[in-house]
Amino acid sequence: MHIGLLTGGGDCPGLNAVIRAVALALMRDAGARVSGIRRGFLGLMDNQVQPLSAADVQGIVAQGGTILGTHNRCDPFHDGQAGGADRSDIALQTLDEHRLDALVVIGGDGTMAIAHRFAQRGVPVVGVPKTIDNDLLHTERSFGFDSAVSVVAESLGRLETTARSHGRVMIAETMGRYAGWIALEAGLAGAADVIAIPERELQLDALLARCDEQHASGGCTLISIAEGVSLDGQLSVQQTLADSPDPLRLGGVGMALQRWLQPQLRAEVRSVQLGHVQRGGTPTAFDRVLATRFGWQAAQLVQRGQFGRMVALQGDTLTDIALQDVAQGCRRVPPGHPLVQTAASLGVLI
Repeated sequence: MHIGLLTGGGDCPGLNAVIRAVALALMRDAGARVSGIRRGFLGLMDNQVQPLSAADVQGIVAQGGTILGTHNRCDPFHDGQAGGADRSDIALQTLDEHRLDALVVIGGDGTMAIAHRFAQRGVPVVGVPKTIDNDLLHTERSFGFDSAVSVVAESLGRLETTARSHGRVMIAETMGRYAGWIALEAGLAGAADVIAIPERELQLDALLARCDEQHASGGCTLISIAEGVSLDGQLSVQQTLADSPDPLRLGGVGMALQRWLQPQLRAEVRSVQLGHVQRGGTPTAFDRVLATRFGWQAAQLVQRGQFGRMVALQGDTLTDIALQDVAQGCRRVPPGHPLVQTAASLGVLI
């Protein structure tokens, strides 16, 4: 067998651990050759395919990012650089030229949607779920999420010390797109006084009252807010990229909330947009293990010839899901989720 391997979408802690696990398992268990495709699906368009050896992947499990590079704006079925034309035949030619028997694709919902379309064109594909947002359908956890939560929780702890010193309201805006998993879990881990997620309408009057109450008692207020929260029914859009599979880049809700709060409070209000620090750096031990398990499971699916599937985690059990089921939407925080109940009971989910 000759297997191609690519990482699509945004970078994420744990990608290299998956690459290592897939490559080593296929080389050692199946005697397969493995080639890496540079910069995601763009590498299929530009014929950037390189052989991988065991030595190439041996020492990369703790490295952040991806040794293969990635790209989050290339969709061969809708090429924004060519007026939205379907240029997938070029990618298929690359697969044929290198005689790749199957493709292992590591990415988020956009990447899985593209992988599904290749599967419909007859390409044997296995998907591995990757996103710090934890918003992929049918898998309870994606690697990269734990690393992002750890970064945000540590940041909240640092913000709390300066907030307490000055009696301020400090707002930390997290990533997450349209799901509130990072803001919720990191908010609990970082002892936020207020957590705001897109799945619940933010009660501005209740938030204002909480800030007044904290200030009156000589304290401070620490707010963890997800970038997908709407204020007065409006999302905060930082940028629109017409040629991207996901054209809206959210961001700025923390600053918008600061502008709304400041005139109504005696306390000083500051906001921080944590941004890409959440997706960079070394993966946590949990993410290294989860990514390794996912990579091994992907290699098993390839060896069994079970294609058109994505590796998934349900409970603590590895399973697999049809790609077509994964590409249908976004996994948001359910209203009755235990973390929601916990945060509501603590009085921090407003």
